[in-house]
Amino acid sequence: MAVEWAGLGPELLVTIDRESGAGLRSQLEDQLRDAIRGGRLAGGERLPSSRELGRALGLSRGLVQDCYAQLQAEGYLTSRPGSATRVAPVVRPAGPPEARTPERPRYEVADFRHGVPDLRLAPREDWAWAVREACRTAPNSAFDYGDPIGDRRLREVLAAYLRRVRAVAATADQVVVCSGMAQALGLVLRALAAGGIGTIAVEDPGMVRSTTEQADVAGLATVPVPVDDHGVDVAALDRSGARAVLVTPAHQWPTGVVLAGHRRQELLAWARRHDGVVIEDDYDAEFRYDRDPVGSVQGLDPDRVVSLGTVSKSLAPALRLGWLVAPARLLAAVAHGKRVTDRGSPGLDQLALALLIESGRYDRHLRRARAEYAARRETLVAALATHAPGLRVTGLAAGFHAVLHLPPGADEEQVISRAAERGVGLYGLARLHSTPSATAPRLVLGFGDTSRHSIEAGIAAVADLLSGVE
Repeated sequence: MAVEWAGLGPELLVTIDRESGAGLRSQLEDQLRDAIRGGRLAGGERLPSSRELGRALGLSRGLVQDCYAQLQAEGYLTSRPGSATRVAPVVRPAGPPEARTPERPRYEVADFRHGVPDLRLAPREDWAWAVREACRTAPNSAFDYGDPIGDRRLREVLAAYLRRVRAVAATADQVVVCSGMAQALGLVLRALAAGGIGTIAVEDPGMVRSTTEQADVAGLATVPVPVDDHGVDVAALDRSGARAVLVTPAHQWPTGVVLAGHRRQELLAWARRHDGVVIEDDYDAEFRYDRDPVGSVQGLDPDRVVSLGTVSKSLAPALRLGWLVAPARLLAAVAHGKRVTDRGSPGLDQLALALLIESGRYDRHLRRARAEYAARRETLVAALATHAPGLRVTGLAAGFHAVLHLPPGADEEQVISRAAERGVGLYGLARLHSTPSATAPRLVLGFGDTSRHSIEAGIAAVADLLSGVE
């Protein structure tokens, strides 16, 4: 699809060499032909008017008109009275395939994709207000290169927010603003490798594959450690030989269990015993329903725990804003990594986020979102009780996904495939294990970006598949 440039004279890079001896018109024709043949000018793209291009190049309008007429006669350009001159559709030899992310399947009835918030709830008006306020009130210095680890004001606001809401032991000096959770984790892994740690443990099931990819880049080995009803198995962690571990203690991804109090103490004792580091991913702690808030593990031992956070779940993934709270032993290496990676996250967006939190609009948005997710959770529970009674549902205390335990012997992949034929997107928990063949059949049902109507329709459409009574 051609880009439609606004304005009367879209700029076009053409150079005219008056000392070359070549005719001015032939130079212009040759360069326009080459640009069209090479794909620099796409089919349907509008060219500058003859008056504007002549003025820009110091040529007469008549010369440019003659050039356009010649290229039109050759089939390179098209023109209609009263309309701009455009590039004609040109068939070119096929080049190498374009590298792109495969498109996500579309499901007509319901998509129970997990890990994504309701994109319709993104607080567009509040964010637009915050960006306008940031632009209006920011000093000129805010438009310069800022501190690579983040704007000081945002780091102060985040430290205060995390102390208040998550019981994190943080000061602004410990906070590093990142471009989402992925960058935060990558910075920590590289800092660990620089400090002599060679292996990181990952909860199993959990973020085994994505963490392994990042660890490979950082030069770390990964080892899976099982999770039970009390959270990560610290005894297995002790046997793994790892000196770092990535955990999701407030709402384990994906099982939803909470790291028990005694396991927290065992985990911190492990870190002290092995001079290790705990990386705490606080990915959806804002969304709690029927239990008391769970404080951060970092608050129990700030010297041994790195806390990661993001607004991807609370606001929108597109904002690409997150943070980490680092202990003193890692702070210099993390700050260096951030500086050499991108010299800092977008400054105006950081100011906007600080304003959003300080103004109370962030908390207000969370209350609205929490109420909506709670309603969807109840809709999911009711739909399953109606259409798949007797099946166990877990992981519902927080976040916006649930784990559905299929009947023993059910073929998880077959259920997913048959559901897709009916326009319902289902996702298996086996894919989140390091050894899928050894797992009981379970589904991860996300309801963050799935409406209440779609939840009811989707469960009804696959009821027989879930219960194994087709």
